[in-house]
Amino acid sequence: MTDEDNDRYRAPALDKGLDILELLAGVDGGLTQAEIARRLERSPNEFYRMLDRLVKRGYVTRIDGDRFSLTLKLFGLAQLHAPVRRLVSFAVPLMRTLTEASRQAGQLVVFDRGNPVVIAQQEAPGYWGISIRVGSRIGLFDTGSGHVLLAFRAPAERERMIAEHVGDSGPDGRVTAEFLARLDLIRTRGYEMMPSAQTAGVINLSAPVLGADGTAVAALTVPYITLINTPGAPDISATIQLLTQTAGKLSDMAGAGTGTHA
Repeated sequence: MTDEDNDRYRAPALDKGLDILELLAGVDGGLTQAEIARRLERSPNEFYRMLDRLVKRGYVTRIDGDRFSLTLKLFGLAQLHAPVRRLVSFAVPLMRTLTEASRQAGQLVVFDRGNPVVIAQQEAPGYWGISIRVGSRIGLFDTGSGHVLLAFRAPAERERMIAEHVGDSGPDGRVTAEFLARLDLIRTRGYEMMPSAQTAGVINLSAPVLGADGTAVAALTVPYITLINTPGAPDISATIQLLTQTAGKLSDMAGAGTGTHA
């Protein structure tokens, strides 16, 4: 295709939107409308409507009032593409082994467009277990998976995840010093262990699946229940060990080229 053909099929509005996204992807802390215009050598008025649409569609967010920054929506869309399918294909056999050894159910969760989303589920081998449907969108602040996904992200990316999760409602008081200390603890010990905020008697055990850069691309979670009628079932300490070992194996695969890491 010649340069003349390229010009013939240009879509100026699309080019303008992509220019903005590509520019914001390469900066930290966001840019004002004037800064965007200056870097792209255009008039600020040319970008007003485009920025407004990108904000309304969730690709860009306002920070500090007048600055614009990328959200994780593009990352989330990528997560639902082939890389996630590859991650699931690697995870399912390991999850099956984990559930057989622990006698517990298991889920694999990624962050997508504001919420942790279950992308794989493995039933417990017995007739007791906690099951969550694949595709379910769960809480970021009140689940073990959400805590792990936040704990193993860089501070700036964590802030963007939280902003995307709370949306227009803005900060709601849950990002406290105590909550951030909790995330630090999770990162230090390598997993989360917390009572379920949804089901009495369940302890959520969650460990990160890490990419090559040490960022959590997913959380592997066991909703642990005490099995009193299953002789030989591992206790919670043994289950944590099985969980972290499995997450480690999956991390090795993710870091080796599944293409899922951020």
